[in-house]
Amino acid sequence: MTGRTFRLRRGRRLVPARASGRGGRVGRGAQPKVVALGGGHGLSASLAALRRITGDLTAVVTVADDGGSSGRLRDELGVLPPGDLRKALAALCGDDDWGQTWARVIKHRFASEGDLHGHAVGNLLIVALWEQLGDHVQALDLVGKLLGAHGRVLPMSAVPLELQALVRGHDPAEPDALSTVRGQATVALTPGEVQSVHVVPEDPPAVPEAVAAVLDADWVVLGPGSWFSSVIPHLLVPELLEALQETKARRVLSLNLAPQPGETDGFSPQRHLEVLARHAPKLALDVVLADEAAVPDRESLTDAAKRLGAAVELAPVAAPDGSPTHDPELLAAAYDRIFRMHGRIGPWR
Repeated sequence: MTGRTFRLRRGRRLVPARASGRGGRVGRGAQPKVVALGGGHGLSASLAALRRITGDLTAVVTVADDGGSSGRLRDELGVLPPGDLRKALAALCGDDDWGQTWARVIKHRFASEGDLHGHAVGNLLIVALWEQLGDHVQALDLVGKLLGAHGRVLPMSAVPLELQALVRGHDPAEPDALSTVRGQATVALTPGEVQSVHVVPEDPPAVPEAVAAVLDADWVVLGPGSWFSSVIPHLLVPELLEALQETKARRVLSLNLAPQPGETDGFSPQRHLEVLARHAPKLALDVVLADEAAVPDRESLTDAAKRLGAAVELAPVAAPDGSPTHDPELLAAAYDRIFRMHGRIGPWR
């Protein structure tokens, strides 16, 4: 790739094309097979956009959450944390009454003075089906069918993971000292500068369906989201990283609109790329997507992307209210343009 910078125009509302029913690389008249990796609100934003432009969509979700309702269920029952999986399913719900009703239901949290306080309905539903069926993937597929989800949701690993970070200056009294911070919820808000992250166990098993989806994809989308706690963890599952490196799919990295307080305070857009490259030095990218208003130094970002083999695409993808959140229709237009411009064969519609 050349590392050139492009600007994307604001797009119209997009309607998914009819699936061709044929495998292989994307061609005219076919929908792209897209796999999106991440967790939390960042992955939800990406899924809400991608479901507008393809009907062949799979989310691969991090399983290191240890806070809130997910953390309580994980500690009490020894299950995968369901929260990020629930958020992904909600993002895949349609815009009709059925989809929006179910999206609200599974996001609903109980408010009480008892043990149910703070638990999300969707978390309880997912865990109940795991216990009934004894199969993570089958249970999530069933929840997706109930919701009418426009895509599939898979955990990245079959075991719950603990995220650990090496942080410089975690103790303000010792700004140069290195400390180990444990737990995704703690890492996400840690003071100091995160140097690197790893997961425990160090060689976690990937979910086979997630690996297969990446290998069979036309496009893999990584980010946006909490960089150290939602994006990079996918690169710490060896089988998943190997699939990301070997897949014939094109890879697009979607950058955040602003640094995250604590986790990436003071990070420039190019610093995000440098950190990702340190954790997965053999992973190449094809496209880096960023909001043009969030890139103060375009030349530095272009240089950092070029070192990863990627071109930079600049597009207005931020919500019009000025908050650091992605607008689903603008983000959909950006992804649609990228898939058309950088596809191997040509337009997929």
